[in-house]
Amino acid sequence: MQSKAATVEEYLASLPADRRATVEAVRKVIKQNLGKGFEEGMQYGMIGYYVPHSIYPAGYHCDPKQPLPFAALASQKQALSVYLYSVYADPAHLARFVAAWKANGKKLDMGKSCVRFKRLEDAALEPIGAAIKAMPVKVFIAHYEAARAASGSASARKTGKQAATSAPVATKSATATEKTAKKGGPSTAAAKKPAAKKGAPKKGTSKQPATKKARAK
Repeated sequence: MQSKAATVEEYLASLPADRRATVEAVRKVIKQNLGKGFEEGMQYGMIGYYVPHSIYPAGYHCDPKQPLPFAALASQKQALSVYLYSVYADPAHLARFVAAWKANGKKLDMGKSCVRFKRLEDAALEPIGAAIKAMPVKVFIAHYEAARAASGSASARKTGKQAATSAPVATKSATATEKTAKKGGPSTAAAKKPAAKKGAPKKGTSKQPATKKARAK
């Protein structure tokens, strides 16, 4: 569920009191641990934390007009969600986050980068703050670019493999023709054409035998 709020303040004001209190508590933890260079604002209908174009001009590859997303916080229909793209970008970072969350005795409901919980009591705030703090701007950009490069290389390898698989295979007759042509020999069509018999009339002409009278002259 994406909000149409233009500012974070508008977004918070639109929430029911209980949801707003939970979102504000998680937001406080994120902002306390957010590294220098990241900014807060509305992005994709959620409270977003991102690398601004002033630091990373290329922006987000899916939509370069958008700054590079780093994290997000949203009140959705079934639960509250915290999106941690830094955790998604680094497997080691993910392993530390999962271990820290479970060590808090909280049940972890998590997708690739999204952590979901219904009440503030269900959230492990310390691991969320640690995950945010552990990824400075420069480190996050480096992870993002490395992931993009790896994805591009994998796509190139897949495309090359598909092209090789679908390449036409030369037949025996085609191969033989190529060999003959290289040696300066006739083409297959010329080789199959029967040679004209010596002395045979050309097509379209009639060569009649000479009469006795003509021979006598």
